[in-house]
Amino acid sequence: MTSTPSPVAGLLLAAGGGRRLGGRPKALLGLHGRPLVEHAARTLHEGGCSRVYVVLGAAAADVRVHARLTHCTLVDNPGWPDGMGSSLRAGLAAVAASGARAVLVALVDQPRVTAAAVSRVLAAHRSGAELAAASYDGERGHPVLFARPHWEGVARAATGDRGARTYLREHAAAVTLVECGDVAGPEDIDTPEDLRLLG
Repeated sequence: MTSTPSPVAGLLLAAGGGRRLGGRPKALLGLHGRPLVEHAARTLHEGGCSRVYVVLGAAAADVRVHARLTHCTLVDNPGWPDGMGSSLRAGLAAVAASGARAVLVALVDQPRVTAAAVSRVLAAHRSGAELAAASYDGERGHPVLFARPHWEGVARAATGDRGARTYLREHAAAVTLVECGDVAGPEDIDTPEDLRLLG
């Protein structure tokens, strides 16, 4: 008898206010006529995440109105101005109440991350990896997967805008890198020049 893989929740960090974009919340940037947050959440679903949690912050009310996220669990992070770390902590706390045994974390401002990349990282977990990350030409990127035993340590290390970076650096030897450069890209949208990625 084969065992059923433990469910993996998707965690989409979408709370940023787009300070370097002139205060345009990244979740509401348009991609193919729809909000970017919608595209990112769909990517996680199509890649195989059992349930997607979306952390909202800047313009959360507008995101709820304009984005079709009825298939997601929405998590409000009132502390979003403190940086990505607060959103990661809020998201992990929400996912902890579920039956998920691992969480796959993605960022809303990386439109070239694909369902294929999500699927590859999930496959690494099904093969036994407790820490796994997409890599691009050998460089670690997103999405990143954490099995449940790591959540407490990740949350403790997530401060400011560092997110899980410190934790991943401290546990680098245990991270399975999954090359995704042939099916996805790591570029993120931080400045007005980066908006070309939405074209």
